[in-house]
This record gives sequence, structure tokens and C-alpha cells, in this order.
Amino acid sequence: MALPIRSAAAVLAASALSLSALTACTHNEALGRNQLLLISDAQLAQASSQAWAQTLQKNRLSRDAAMNERVRRIGARIVQAAGLNDRPWEYAVFENASPNAFVLPGGQVGVTTGLFKVVENDDQLAAVIGHEAAHVAARHAAERYSQTAAAQVGLSVVGSGLDSRAAMQALGLGAQVGVLLPFSRQHELEADRIGVDYMHRAGFRPAESLRLWENMARGRTGGSTPQWASTHPSDATRLQALSEYLRSRGWL
Repeated sequence: MALPIRSAAAVLAASALSLSALTACTHNEALGRNQLLLISDAQLAQASSQAWAQTLQKNRLSRDAAMNERVRRIGARIVQAAGLNDRPWEYAVFENASPNAFVLPGGQVGVTTGLFKVVENDDQLAAVIGHEAAHVAARHAAERYSQTAAAQVGLSVVGSGLDSRAAMQALGLGAQVGVLLPFSRQHELEADRIGVDYMHRAGFRPAESLRLWENMARGRTGGSTPQWASTHPSDATRLQALSEYLRSRGWL
């Protein structure tokens, strides 16, 4: 699930580490694979704090006490389960009809009012926050930046011998569809899997995550982007992968 508020993504990108830094490839035990990381946790946390400040300034906060209490209460349980309570956390509910949520690496949780029209219980709200917390624990934001930066360097080198703007555009499209988007889909499926682990550890019902994504799929309007051209897996792919994982854990 992606943050619908553009300012957060913009600040994260603007504060990224220079490409002159040494490439770091680190093995992530939780993911079972290596990660290319070109930005430090400290830099990402600083960027997150800037993004959060801008988001609070530019978007209307909900004064619904019940919504805010639910986000704080459930968020605290998920943060504890994820082992992310090594930093202070802030929670906010934003007035936005689009059902969405985000968790920033610096320790900020945002949920839109529209999400409360989709989630049917606390377990499903925990599924959303757990999914977003999993992105933080898996260092997906740092990895996504690193992959994008590496692709841009590769294109600049390849493109130096080309005069055709159309050729460069074709190379850019090829890199995005062939590398960056599939990698983002991998992130989403990983966050689904890790997120339900957090749910279970926090005392919520992991099977409700499946109900949540079914609700999200039913509420989607205007059709969906083909999976090959999307940063997110298709609803069918997500539901199948999540169902298989829940069954493997004995939670379905």
C-alpha cells in the first residue's frame, strides 16, 4: 500500500544519499535474500521526519477521537511485535476518502479516514498497519531508492552513446517495467507475509488480513492497472500468495 500524499515520497527522494557512496549489499535474514542499500538508516529517519512534518502541515487531521485511539492502540501493539519500539512513535488520522495508510522509517504512522470504511474490525486495521510496519522492518524504502538510483546510473552510462531521445525513453521504460516495478511487487508480497507474522505475534487474527484485501479488491473502482505495469501485485496474485502463506502457518 502506497502513501497517497506526495510530499512524503518527494522528501524521501530529495534527501537520498549521493551515488558516489559505496554500494552496500546486505543479507536480510527476515527476507532470506540480499539487499542493495545506498542510504543509511539515519538518513532515512531524517528524511522521514521531514516528510512527516510536511504531511502534517499540508493535510487535514481528523479530530475523531475513536479513530485516533484505535490507530494508537493497535499501532503500538504492532510496533512492539515488529521489534520497532526502539524509537518514539507518532500516530495521526488524515481526512482523506481514499482508504490508505503508511508507516515511515522514522517512527510515524498515518491512516486515512477512508480506511475505516473498509476495515471491519481491529484485526483488519492491524493487518494494514502490520503490512506497512513490515516495509519499515524490511528496509524496503532504502532498497527501493537504491534500486532506482542504480537504474538511473545504468541508463546514464548506456545513454551516453545514444543521440536519440526516443531511444533513451525506450530504455527508461524497459528498465522500469523489467526491473523496478517487479521489485516493488516483491516488496508488497514480502510485506504481506511479514505483516501477518506481526499480527499473530501481537494477538490479532492473521486470517483477517485475507478479508481485508478482499474488501479492498471489491472496493476498487475504474478497473485496475495490469500487473506488469503496476508497482503492486494484482488482487488475485496477492490473495493467492497470502492464502498459501496463511495455510502454511496453520492460520487458515
